[in-house]
Amino acid sequence: MHSLNQEIKAFSRNNLRKQCTRVTTLTGKKIIETWKDARIHVVEEVEPSSGGSCGYVQDLSLDLHVGVIKPWLLLGSQDAAHDLDILKKHKVTHILNVAYGVENAFLSDFVYKSISILDLPETNILSYFPECFEFIEQAKMEDGVVFVHCNAGVSRAAAIVIGFLMNSEEISFTSAFTLVKNARPSICPNTGFMQQLRTYQEGKQRNECDNIQELEKGDSS
Repeated sequence: MHSLNQEIKAFSRNNLRKQCTRVTTLTGKKIIETWKDARIHVVEEVEPSSGGSCGYVQDLSLDLHVGVIKPWLLLGSQDAAHDLDILKKHKVTHILNVAYGVENAFLSDFVYKSISILDLPETNILSYFPECFEFIEQAKMEDGVVFVHCNAGVSRAAAIVIGFLMNSEEISFTSAFTLVKNARPSICPNTGFMQQLRTYQEGKQRNECDNIQELEKGDSS
């Protein structure tokens, strides 16, 4: 019987099975990560995956949790947006869809507004605030219930709702983030959105200071 040391010395690296990991990025790009010469190599996958021996396990479970921010303001994922029973249960009347590539499912049942936003740190989320806020305010004025969603209900939709609360409730980023996080614990806006929301707060604070100064000038004249 060969000793363990002999077996190790006799073992050929050619017998090792090559391992790889297929990853789909948020933008839909498919890449393959492989190890070679003790280094990781990343290449873009051109052909569709054939379901071979290496890959990753998709999470196919549905996320039907709806975060209730206000009685009339809800946050969730595309799964909930495509579940009529869930939407009816929460008395939804308006749906703000800020996902990319997600169709509206019940056009005859709800008032929709769709704005395709990419979940990338470099996306200017602030540029979408005015039309999103207008739609949310419209739903509120009509005594409706608005459901805001993206794909996962974690980054884009959360950033929109946080920004809306900062604007309408005149509260800080931290307070708005906490309100939304408590209602839907899974939220996690990407780093770019988080920074933009902080910048948004700074801009609002500057405007408030300018307004105060203008009022003081008017009182002294």
